[in-house]
Amino acid sequence: QVQLVESGGGLVQPGGSLRLSCVASGIIFRINDIMWHRQAPGKERELVATITSDGRTNYADSVKGRFTVSRDNARNTVYLEMNSLRPEDTAVYYCTAPNTFPRPWGQGTQVTVSS
Repeated sequence: QVQLVESGGGLVQPGGSLRLSCVASGIIFRINDIMWHRQAPGKERELVATITSDGRTNYADSVKGRFTVSRDNARNTVYLEMNSLRPEDTAVYYCTAPNTFPRPWGQGTQVTVSS
């Protein structure tokens, strides 16, 4: 059974940092691209960052230069390092494996940026 579990969210002040983790099981992790999405209240889910199986990365314009996605294949884990956080980064963050059918999603982790 494929399972993705996110963690690391929380409440942080503007300008602060958080590191999210996504641990995968039930898939051959090293051959899978992994994506981070987020969904803010009343808004559609949006793609934040992608890391391919060979380590290439891509980011939404809104997070470029502030967020960094990385992976540790030995731990079946993808990380999202978020710096210089803004109130508009407040959302539930999800990871997903787009190459896997049916496409799995984690349960999400809440990130709240507020003073």
